[in-house]
Amino acid sequence: MANNPNENAMGADGARFVVLTGLSGAGKSEAVHALEDLGYFCVDNLPTSLILSFADLSTNIRNDNERELSHRSAVVVDVRDRRFLSDFPGVLKELRVRKNLGAVVIFLEASDEALVRRFSETRRPHPLGVDRSVLEGIIEERERLEEIKRKADRVFDTSDLTAHELRQAFMELSRGGSETLLMVTLLSFGYKHGVPLESDLLLDVRFLPNPYFIQRLRAQTGQDVEVRRYVDESASAKTFLKKSTDLLRFLLPQYASEGKSYLTIGVGCTGGRHRSVVVVDRLRRRLTGLEGVRLRVKHRDILVDQTR
Repeated sequence: MANNPNENAMGADGARFVVLTGLSGAGKSEAVHALEDLGYFCVDNLPTSLILSFADLSTNIRNDNERELSHRSAVVVDVRDRRFLSDFPGVLKELRVRKNLGAVVIFLEASDEALVRRFSETRRPHPLGVDRSVLEGIIEERERLEEIKRKADRVFDTSDLTAHELRQAFMELSRGGSETLLMVTLLSFGYKHGVPLESDLLLDVRFLPNPYFIQRLRAQTGQDVEVRRYVDESASAKTFLKKSTDLLRFLLPQYASEGKSYLTIGVGCTGGRHRSVVVVDRLRRRLTGLEGVRLRVKHRDILVDQTR
């Protein structure tokens, strides 16, 4: 991955207005999906003549001389727009003048071999090679985009990157300014009511002592003090919480750094009213404050019928 000397234009807070361009087949679609996951409002294949208007629409105008982006935005522009090559240099010059936009131009490229392979796999024609070979279109496009490449703030060579690795590279844009976190839902449920379809990980706590069989606890839930105390005093519960907390403290940062946006951890007991509720609440307390993670708790079956 090559970076332009102007890379520091990204700034400590990340790019606020991204113009994504480059060679056809270099991975702009995967890149824009990553930007969307980072919270950018993205428009693909925007006519070059509308870039400045779009920037204005994405801007709060405080006065005649001061502008500030109301949210982070990104546009994808390339040779699919017939006026791109002729209009973009002037548009870029104007974007540079509007310094408060925080505009950054990112150029994606790849080797001829990688691009030919990708077009062969997708069986799509090259925008400049409809009536000729893909390679001829690639060569012409590379030559015509050379000046724009030189003016870009960042240049990514995606030749050896998988779609996943390209996404990872763009997730780097979030460092220093993005509030993108891994949203982790701790979900208690009862197996008798069905396993939640949204679960990514499942923890089965039906091995723990069941408060249902204690008459005075049966009508209560895992949010009541007596039920919590009953579960907490179990040696197996203490061991399970320690080991599962250690596992999740290892796993969650890995998922976050991989770029995963959402993760649901299902914790199930028989009815979903006692043991799973206690365990979910205990896990929330133990995992609170984990870097890169936002926790959410849901008790799916806590109000469902009390039959075992």
